[in-house]
Amino acid sequence: MALLPVRDYVRELLGWMEGLGFWGPMLLVAAYVLACLFCIPGFLLSVGAGFLFGVVVGTITVSIGSVLGASAAFLVGRMLGLDTLKQMIAGYPKFAAIDRAVGREGFKIVLLARLSPVIPFNFLNYALALSPVRLRDVVLASWIGMFPATLTYVYIGSTLADLAELGDKTSEYATTRHVFLALGLAATILLTVSVTRMARKALGEADGESAGQRTAPNRPASPADQDCTDAIGKTSPD
Repeated sequence: MALLPVRDYVRELLGWMEGLGFWGPMLLVAAYVLACLFCIPGFLLSVGAGFLFGVVVGTITVSIGSVLGASAAFLVGRMLGLDTLKQMIAGYPKFAAIDRAVGREGFKIVLLARLSPVIPFNFLNYALALSPVRLRDVVLASWIGMFPATLTYVYIGSTLADLAELGDKTSEYATTRHVFLALGLAATILLTVSVTRMARKALGEADGESAGQRTAPNRPASPADQDCTDAIGKTSPD
């Protein structure tokens, strides 16, 4: 994929959309969904949306397209891989405990992961599908987490003089990039700390459940059990 002239293809696509009026944003949304499904970088589409539609319409268009694309990739990945993952962890109680914990903290995990620059956008779409995170958490947390970068790329696109500059002018916004890198670094640290704590808690719960299961056969006899024992003793021959 990296060897393909993606920038040239995107420029041609955006140039074709430029004169479509009302249909332009709708087609860009569709293109964003396909880009997510096939793991094509979408930031060029975001910049192009700013050039074609301006900051307001461009931001709305990219937000819809990126969230729909992320959700589509998530659903495809879930259909293809979740059953296999469930079978793999079925025999490992500790992994299953962590799996349940991720499901409980899904919104926070997705939000921090979206803010982190360490985790590639397209990879995360499919990686989340192999977790018990709910679709509604993916949709809402992805929209919130991706919005700062969406607004930034769209704004950069709105300052372009021509589509020929697509992909070249982002380097001029060093201050903005540094701000988002700092934000992403903080999110990465919070994500690491949260996942570590969550895993430790889940493992502790799993160990407690295992210990409870091991000691269950040695529980004290209940009054009902004692009555049964007495009855058997009375009816037994000497």
